[in-house]
Amino acid sequence: MTEATILQVGQEVPDFTLTTYEPTTKGFGEFSLSEAKKNGKWTMLFFYPADYTFVCATEFAALAEQQERFAKMGCEIVTVSADTQFVHLAWQREEKDLEAVQFHMGSDRNGDLAKQFGIWNGGFCLRGTYLIAPNGTLMNAEVNFLNLGRNIDEIMRKFKANIYLGKKPSEGCPSKWKDDGDTTLTPGPDMVGRVHQAHN
Repeated sequence: MTEATILQVGQEVPDFTLTTYEPTTKGFGEFSLSEAKKNGKWTMLFFYPADYTFVCATEFAALAEQQERFAKMGCEIVTVSADTQFVHLAWQREEKDLEAVQFHMGSDRNGDLAKQFGIWNGGFCLRGTYLIAPNGTLMNAEVNFLNLGRNIDEIMRKFKANIYLGKKPSEGCPSKWKDDGDTTLTPGPDMVGRVHQAHN
C-alpha cells in the first residue's frame, strides 16, 4: 500500500480477518472486523513490535488491568504483531506480565494490516493504537516509536470521549475532559475568543 492510501482518521477501515491466539480458551481463533461491526462493537487495534520484548510486556500488563472496562463498554481489544499465533501462546504462557491477558492476540505475519496504517517498520510494527467505531470509521490514531510505551488511561479517556461525542456530536471534549459530567464545549459565534470563559 502506498503512502497516498494510508488510512486516515475519519475514513472507513476495510474489513479484515486476523488469525489469533485466544488466552481465554488457550486455543486459536480468528478476529473479523466485519463480525465486530455486525455485533455493534468498537475495535481497538493495539499494534506492537514483537513478542518476548520488554516495553511490550508492560503495555500488555497495563492493558489487561482495564480489559474488563473496555469490554463492558463494548470494545474488542486486538493486539497485533508479526509473530505467529504459536509464539503468542508461548509468550502469554511464560511471561508473568501477561498472566491476566484475556484479549485477542492477532498475527499479522506479512504486515499487511500494519501497512494499511503506515506503521510497518522493516519487519516490525510501530506502537500504533487505533479506535474503530461500530460502523467501521477510524476515530482515533496514535503512533509511538519502538521504545516508548503507551498510557492506557489516555486510551480509555479517548474511547469514553468518542462514545460521548457519538451521542452529542455538536459538542467538543477539551483536553482535560475525563468522563460524563465534565465540562464540554459547544462551538459557536459566542465562543470565538472566549473559550476560557466557556470552560472555567
